[in-house]
Formats: sequence, structure tokens, C-alpha cells
Amino acid sequence: MKSKISIQFVFSFAKFYSINSNNRLKSEKLISYFKQHPKTALLSELMEGDDRYFNLKGLVGSGVALVVAGFFDRPGKQQHLIVLTDKEQAAYFYNDLENLFGETETDYNKKKILFYPTSYKRPYEPENADRAYQLSRTEVLKRFMSGDRKTIVVTYPEALAEKVVGRQYVTKNTMKLKVGEEVSLDFISDLLAEFDFESVNFVAEPGQFAIRGGIVDVFSFSNDHPYRIEFFGDVVESIRTFDPASQLSLQNMNQITLLPNVQDRNIRETRVGFLDYMPAGTILWMQDVAFTADRMDKEFEKAVSAYEKTENPDSPVQPVDLFLKGNELLQKLPGFRVIEFGNANYKKSAKQIQFNQQPQPAFNKNFDLLINNFVNYSEKGYSNYIFADNVKQTGRLYAIFDNIQHEQPETGRAHFTSLTLSLSAGFIENDLKLICYTDHQLFDRYHKFHLREGFGRKEALSLQELYHLQPGDYVTHIDHGVGRFDGLQIIDNNGKKQEAIRLVYKNNDLLYVSIHSLHRISKYVGKEGTPPKLDKLGSNAWKKLKNKTKSRVKDIARDLIKLYARRHASKGFSFMPDTYLQNELEASFIYEDTPDQLKATQDVKKDMEAAFPMDRLVCGDVGFGKTEVAIRAAFKSVNDSKQVAVLVPTTILALQHFKTFSDRLKDFPVSVDYISRFKNARRQKETLG
Repeated sequence: MKSKISIQFVFSFAKFYSINSNNRLKSEKLISYFKQHPKTALLSELMEGDDRYFNLKGLVGSGVALVVAGFFDRPGKQQHLIVLTDKEQAAYFYNDLENLFGETETDYNKKKILFYPTSYKRPYEPENADRAYQLSRTEVLKRFMSGDRKTIVVTYPEALAEKVVGRQYVTKNTMKLKVGEEVSLDFISDLLAEFDFESVNFVAEPGQFAIRGGIVDVFSFSNDHPYRIEFFGDVVESIRTFDPASQLSLQNMNQITLLPNVQDRNIRETRVGFLDYMPAGTILWMQDVAFTADRMDKEFEKAVSAYEKTENPDSPVQPVDLFLKGNELLQKLPGFRVIEFGNANYKKSAKQIQFNQQPQPAFNKNFDLLINNFVNYSEKGYSNYIFADNVKQTGRLYAIFDNIQHEQPETGRAHFTSLTLSLSAGFIENDLKLICYTDHQLFDRYHKFHLREGFGRKEALSLQELYHLQPGDYVTHIDHGVGRFDGLQIIDNNGKKQEAIRLVYKNNDLLYVSIHSLHRISKYVGKEGTPPKLDKLGSNAWKKLKNKTKSRVKDIARDLIKLYARRHASKGFSFMPDTYLQNELEASFIYEDTPDQLKATQDVKKDMEAAFPMDRLVCGDVGFGKTEVAIRAAFKSVNDSKQVAVLVPTTILALQHFKTFSDRLKDFPVSVDYISRFKNARRQKETLG
């Protein structure tokens, strides 16, 4: 059935403005503003005295993160712990700090902003343990034990409620290895087993190890990537990190630390609160002290309830050994300097500092209001800034305002500077006279946080296939052709033992392929029910077949080139470049574009603007954003005085797409309708007319 989009275009006008795009504000400069903030300086001065509690009032949005960043950037070696009231707020705060400090490092050993989550989803359900979060927690403990780098740790009450093993246990169960060291391979194997590491064929997540001849792969809880340790006899010959998906090496290491999962609930060791790991002088930033203690009590109650429901209550460690109550946290606070920055006031005697910030106003995508707002604040001496999540959004903002400028050149100017910096919430800083708005709030777009993902989803297809290969399955080697998988075997390679894949070829010839060459092997794909012929090692048959296939591919390519040359020579309709309304539509998308979605949109619009007929197929799984690409293309078409028909295979889809298009285009001068078998001929004619 056909669904029809008919659009009558009406233009609205906005006020003229100008953009100050020279010398764009760097995040370092932004941090320096708050480092020199008179209230930040006052806080620093007060903390040199004997006071232990401080209360910051008037902070809103991402202004809190900037105050923390500015204070952290001041002289001093103190560690900082930031406690938000829940995981979501903590994640947004963590992302704000990451982006402000430009934390692009994937190596957590080099980061200065760390996230401290819970290690589980539900208490007393080991299958719900999160390996990625366990790794994050262990890295934070390791950082505080070393004390060699000034760090900000962001967390929330549920994570604080979970006790950790003491420093002595971590030290006792840590092993350091370095290149050239003499150590028995059997000792390493026994140690990893004692550390409760799981023996697997190929490591994919923390807590796993694999031994193949003289090679040990181990995914320690002390690093974001697994290690590959090569032995020559009993001597460590080389150590390097590698990607568990591709098996390719990443970085050579001279010394490493092997650390077990110290978050394991079954470890029967005396546990302590996280604050016991805090060095002397650590500064605690807490959004709400009383609320944090209350949430910890609720988490303890949940643990007790889960414990009582376990099938064998004598086996698991009891809740009192695993979780802290709120009052236990409160008893630790006098040992630190505590800065409370929410609306509450835990200590009435706390030194209070009043900031003067306001939240970003709601403009509801009304650029008239936004420009008036900028003009008014500019006249008062304020500097206007818009923070965009990515470069594409920055470009859209400029395009929107540039078109508005040409529509209404006679009215006042609104100056602003844009910065590609993702922040969670905009604000107005009156003391510094700064307007800091976020683009996702201007367009009512959803802003999501990003945390470390689980490891299981990153396993490569080649490894998954290897796990599922059975002796007798057919595989293809890029150099030797079709063979039969015959399992794994330990072989001697220049005096070193290593595991290899054994392939059987014609006449029972054998080929051993190192696991480092997995990328040269793929599972055979051919006609079902017809076993392939095995190639003969050393013959030219496979080489001839590859050459013949290459020749055939070239013939097909030549035919396609001729076809598309004729298509390119044909004349089609060339749509005009994006208008400000097009940019406004795309910027108003409530989610962040995926890279593939963004590229598909750009390619489709590029095709539409070309002077020859378009020929493009957009593919993707359900929920991957194909409809949004279609909406943008349809809007571009009607923007050029055309009508658009969207053809879908079923009546239900026609109605669904009608609702989706209507909702997406409701703020634009667009008429959307649909036709299906449920509409009579007269109504269909009216729609098409």
C-alpha cells in the first residue's frame, strides 16, 4: 500500500544575528575561568583552615562539574571523590568531567577521571555480576593503593554500600611480571588457578586465561586489555597487550601486574568500606549526605532480603560482611573534608558559599526567543556560548542561524561562540557573566551518557566461529583453499611450544595454522548438502580458481561501470542544498546520530543534490534509524516544492509510518497523510489531490 506525504510550505522569520567563530573557547580556558572564580578561590582559602564541612549553594546543571574541575586544577595533590545521588546522575557527571578534561584515553592507567560503579545488578545473583564494572572498581582500588596520580573518582550510594577486601589481601594476591624474569610456566598456571581465573581456549573478558604451548594469554583485573606472555623455557621473553576480538597485538609491555577479581563475593576475607582506601587529605564532594546514607541503608535491606531467599543460606557470605549501612559511612566523614553541593545541608555548622547560577531556559526550539535572549545578555556584558555534542551539530547550528541572518538582515545582532563539547545540562553563570547553553536542550534532544561496555559483546566473529567449529567442518584458508578442520594441537615452533589449528587437505595432507593467523581462515560457505572438494596443498588449482574469480569480478565491475556511466549521463532533478529548516529538523532529532546513520544521511542528500538520477539502497536492522534517514530525505524534497510518496509493504506499516512522520514533522509547515485499503476512493483522491 502507498502512504502519501503532501506538503504545503510556509516560511517563518527570525531575527538577524552574527556569529563570533574566531578563537573558539577551549575547554581548558573554560576550566581556567572557574579555577579563578572568586567563590572557588574562597573555598580553597577556607579549606586551608580547620573547618571540615562546606556547603556550596546555587550550583546548577553542568556548572557543578565545572566548579569541581576548576578546583581540581588548582595546586594541591589531594584525591577527590564525587558522590552523586544515583547512577544516572553520576554517569552524566563523569562524562562531563571526561569531556572537560579531554579524557580520550582508553588506557585507564593514564586517566585522571575514573568511575566507581557497583559490581553486580542484584545482590546474591553471581550470574548478574558485571565484569566490566568489576574491572572498573578494581582499577580504582589499585589507583588509590599506588597513590601516584591525582585523581577524581565519581560514584553513587549503591557503589559505596558495597564493601571491598582490605589492602593487605590485594597486595598479597598481586603478582608482578617483567620481561627477562625467570618463572616457571607451571607456577603461572597454578597461580592463575589459585586466583580463580577461568581456563578457556581464548580469553574474552577479565578473569580468564589460556595456555598454548609457551604462550599465556591472561585477562587480569588490573588492565583494560588482556596480556599475551611468551616464554622461552622458563624465561619471560615478551609481554604485550592484545585485542581479544582480532587477536592482534596492541602494545609491548616491560612489566605488568596480575590481579584477581577482588570483587568476588565468595572471598572469605574481612572487608572494609571504600572510604578506608581513601588517602589522608582526600576531598569528598557529596550531592546530599543524608540521602546517600539513606540509599545505602535501603541497599543493605535489599541485600538482607535477597540473602534470606537464597537456597543455601549457610553458603553465601552474610550481608553484614558485604555491605555497609549508612551510619557506617557517616562515622567515617569526620576524617575527611566534606563539600556538600546539593540543596540539602547535612551540617548546620558547615561553611556556606553561595554561587549565582541559573538553569538553562526552555526555548522549545524557538530561535526568536533564543536570539532575543542572547541579545539581552550581550547588552549586559555577558559572553554567550553554545556547547554542541559533536562537530556535525556545530555545523547545523551555524547553518540554521546563517539562514536566519539572510531572512531578516535589518534586526539586532546576537553574538555567540560555539564549542564542540558535550555537557549534560546548560546554565547561566552570573558571577562570571557566562551563558553556557547545550544544543541538545535547545532542540529537546535526548542526551545519553556513556560508560564502559561489557566485554562479551566485543568477541570477534572469527573467535566465535572457532569456538563452534567441530572436527570435520570445512574451512577456507586464503592461501591454500578449502580444507577440513581437525582440531587444535600443541606444536613445536623453533623450540617454543604453541597451539595451532590443524587443517586436513586432499590426500590427508596436514597444514598447521598459528592462532595468530586466525584472520586468514574463514568458515566455508557453499551450497547446503553438497560437501566441497578438498584442495591439494602445493598445487596451483586454488591459485587458478582465485585468478579466475578475480577476472570474473573485473568483468562484472566493467559492466557496472558502463551501466553507471550511462546513468550518470542521464539528467535528473537537482535538489537545492540544505536550508536552515533542514538543519533545524536534523538538529531536533532527540537522539544522537550513529556514525552509520550520519553517513547514510549525508550520502542520500548528496545523491539528491546531484544532477543525475539517484540509485541508493539504505540497509539496516530494525531500530537502527533507517526511518529517520527517510524523513530527512523526504523533508529535503518537499523543501524544494516537491511531493513525496513513501511506499511500504503492509497496511499496518503505512499507519505506523504516517504516525512517525507526523510526530517528527509536527513543528514544521508540512502536511502528512496516508492512503490504504481502509480509505475509500473519494478519500484517497482527496489525499492524492
